[in-house]
Amino acid sequence: MVKIGILGVGTVGESVAKILLENADIIEARAGKKIVPVLGAVRDLNKPRDVSIPLTDDPGEVIESADVDIVVELMGGIEKPYRLVRKALEAGKPVVTANKALLAYHRYELQEIAGEIPLFYEASVAGGIPIIGALRNGLSANHIESIKGIMNGTCNYMLTKMIQEGVAYEEVLKEAQELGYAEADPTFDVGGYDAAHKLLILGSIAYGIDAKPEEIIIEGIEEISPTDVEFAREFGYEIKLLGIAKKGEKGVEMRVHATMIPAKSMIAKVDGVMNAVSVVGDRVGETMFYGPGAGGDATASAVIADIVEIVRGNSGPMLGYKKGLESGLPLVPPEAIVTQYYLKLKVLDEPGVLAKVTSTLGEFGISIESMLQKPSRLADRVRLLFTTHQCEERKMKEAIEALKKLDVVEEKVTMIRIEK
Repeated sequence: MVKIGILGVGTVGESVAKILLENADIIEARAGKKIVPVLGAVRDLNKPRDVSIPLTDDPGEVIESADVDIVVELMGGIEKPYRLVRKALEAGKPVVTANKALLAYHRYELQEIAGEIPLFYEASVAGGIPIIGALRNGLSANHIESIKGIMNGTCNYMLTKMIQEGVAYEEVLKEAQELGYAEADPTFDVGGYDAAHKLLILGSIAYGIDAKPEEIIIEGIEEISPTDVEFAREFGYEIKLLGIAKKGEKGVEMRVHATMIPAKSMIAKVDGVMNAVSVVGDRVGETMFYGPGAGGDATASAVIADIVEIVRGNSGPMLGYKKGLESGLPLVPPEAIVTQYYLKLKVLDEPGVLAKVTSTLGEFGISIESMLQKPSRLADRVRLLFTTHQCEERKMKEAIEALKKLDVVEEKVTMIRIEK
C-alpha cells in the first residue's frame, strides 16, 4: 500500500482524495499497488470540506508523518510551498505538485534537490492535458521547433465571447467573474501571468531554458477592443492569448501575449474555457494537445497520473534532461524577437496623414502588408489599421513612440503581434 499526504485540500485536493478512494480499483490495477490518501493539510480546520481523510493545519505534520509515502502539493503560492517541497525531498519523499508559480521560479533548484527522488508536475500546465508527459517522453526523439499554447481558460472564454458575440471586454470580464471563471482580482489570468508560468515550465523541458517571468514578454488581453476583433475577422485572423516558445537562429523566443493567428489554424478553433497546445518537432511535425485546462477533477486526474507513475517506479530527470543538454540555447531578449504586427491608430481625417504614418514606419525599416481605414465617432477622425511585414520588436517599439509624437495621431497606438 502507498499512502498519500496532501498539502492543500481545496478544490483540487478534495478531488484527488475522492478519486483515489472512489476509483481505487482501477487505480490499483494500473499502478500495481493500492494507493490511499491518509492525511491532508489545510489553512482552516473549521471550514467544511467534502473529504473523509484526517486533516491538520500543520503542513509539516504531513511531510514528517511516517505514514505518508508521497507528498502532493496543491497549496499555491511560491516561497512557502518551495520550503515544504524542499523539506519533503530532503526527507527522501517523492513529490507531486500542480503549482505552476512554484515551478516558474524554482524548477531548477528543485531538480537539483530532488536528484533521483521523483518530482512530477503534470497538473501544473493545462490541467488534464498530458502535455508534460508528451514533451518529456512521447516527443523525446525530437528537437522541438516551437510550442504555441492556449494555456488560460479564462482568457480563452473571454476572447471567444468577444469574437463570436461582439461583447466588450468589460462586460465579458464581469460575466466571467459571475460564472467563477475569473477571480475578483483577475489580473493573474487576464494579464497573462498564469499562462507565462506554464510556458516557462514547457520551455525548460523543450529547451533547457532557465528563464524567470521577469525576463520574458508578458502581456494580457485587457486592451483588446471590438475594432481589433473586427479587423482580425476581416483579414482571416482570430485573436488568442498565446504562450509562445520557439527556436530560431538567435536562440529561443519566449513570450505571452494576445496574438492574431490564422482563423484556419487548428489552435484558432479552440473556444471557450478549453486549453490547447501545439508542439512542432523536427521529426514528428505538428502535434496538438487539447482538453480542459482547469477544474478539480481534470487537474486531479493529472495529479493521480503522476502518483501512478511514481508507484510504477518511473522517474528520470525532473525536466526531462539535465540543464543545458539542448546545446545551451540562449533566451532571446524581448526586444530582439522578430514577428509581424498589427497597429491601430486614431488620426486626423485630412490629406497627407497616411503618407506621414507610412513614412515614419519606413524610418525604422517597417513595411506595411495590409491596411484598413475605419470611421471614428468624430467626423474629422478615422482609425487606420495596419499589418506589417516581419520586423524586430525593438524597431516596432521605437516606431510606435515616433508615431505618438506625430501631430496627426491622437490617443495611444495599439499593437498586437501576429503569428502565422
